[in-house]
Amino acid sequence: MTTIRLQNTKTRKREDFVPIDPKNVRMYVCGPTVYDRAHIGNARPVIVFDVLYRLLRHVYGPDHVTYVRNFTDVDDKINARAAESGRTIQEITDETTQWYLDDMRAVGAMDPNFMPRATQYIPQMITMIEDLITKGFAYPDGAGHVLFSVNSYPKYGALSGRSTDDMIAGARVEIADNKRDPMDFVLWKPSDADQPGWDSPWGRGRPGWHIECSAMAKDLLGETFDIHGGGNDLTFPHHENEIAQSCCASGHAEDGEGFANYWLHNEMLQVEGKKMSKSQGNFFTVRDLLDQGIPGEVIRFVFLQTHYRNTMDWTAEKWKAASNTLRKWRTITSGLAPSVIDDEFLRLLGDDLNTAGAIARLHWLANDPSYDKSMQRSLLASAQFIGLLTPELGDWVQEAPVDFSIDKRVEELMSERWQAKQVKDYARADKIRDGLRLAGVVVEDSGDSYTYDFSPDFDATKLEDM
Repeated sequence: MTTIRLQNTKTRKREDFVPIDPKNVRMYVCGPTVYDRAHIGNARPVIVFDVLYRLLRHVYGPDHVTYVRNFTDVDDKINARAAESGRTIQEITDETTQWYLDDMRAVGAMDPNFMPRATQYIPQMITMIEDLITKGFAYPDGAGHVLFSVNSYPKYGALSGRSTDDMIAGARVEIADNKRDPMDFVLWKPSDADQPGWDSPWGRGRPGWHIECSAMAKDLLGETFDIHGGGNDLTFPHHENEIAQSCCASGHAEDGEGFANYWLHNEMLQVEGKKMSKSQGNFFTVRDLLDQGIPGEVIRFVFLQTHYRNTMDWTAEKWKAASNTLRKWRTITSGLAPSVIDDEFLRLLGDDLNTAGAIARLHWLANDPSYDKSMQRSLLASAQFIGLLTPELGDWVQEAPVDFSIDKRVEELMSERWQAKQVKDYARADKIRDGLRLAGVVVEDSGDSYTYDFSPDFDATKLEDM
């Protein structure tokens, strides 16, 4: 069985994953607020946790893994969009939810087992809030708000590791007269006639953001489950608040145990080395990229080339190189049946989802010298395991065949370079390396192994005189 080790934000350690029940492995990932198209940063946790979902299904069996990813369909941004457009909230959330599903499927993500909408779980939220008030962890302000009392939970801040001052500054905490403490956060708030609202013991209103995930996770996965994931921008305050209200509701206010045992957070995304923002003109939705002709499989490949806990940089050079690689892999595996998933590939994935290492392993498998194509069959099986080289995502490659004579020449030069290094002819080895680089061949080598790829400015004519 493949060993899975995960970097647990909760303990700040890499730990062996031991599920509560191997027959019922449970994972919750925070989903989108559906008021517009998903930008490419929104796709990163979807792809990251899709790979983890596939790995868990492989290790424990598809029938023994439950994956929940929610939709927040009650939010002030949605209300504002409805007011601006003159459309109903229901029309907007139905449309944008379907956009999200279509775009995430286009990048090869499997649907989770459950995709609950917040508005479907209002009764469960009200029940949890009532319970928190009864136990002394929350209080109504008499004007339609209910707030969670952060001081009542001694473990607050343990997930993010922040001091109270840091948390106040980082969250831009609103100082309000109805709060007993500046850090207290809203569980329920009143709605006016133009806002969505539900009847509650505190008047007509709607839930705060944080209570949604606690109520949905409890209802679908139980009070304690295995894995909770999301982007690292959610660590504080969202996930910190989820833990506080869930542990207090379940009777774990003193020890802070329960709720989720493993917390995983992916790093953020940049575009061409800069933070993505509309003001810089480098803001893209997934649909923007798809409409520009960048295949969903290529988007997925670029994302997987970077470890999920490292900042990912989306660049034109990367996606063009990725399309070249995928075209080559699809060509060399055409007509082959997938065999077994490569053991080393699985080991790398099990080591805290090392997709970057797993992609490097796929490059190695692609350079198959065997007559029976055994490594290429394993390449196909392994790539499909993480959602690449699947029939569903392959229509885009039909128009551009691969010139394998170029690959053969590069292989000859790489072999010659390796032999030169063995006899300590470093001048020749460096000359080959520099010549390949000048031609636009990107070389990665370590010890006795190497991989290579073609950059967008690759020029095959520069190989002729080497």
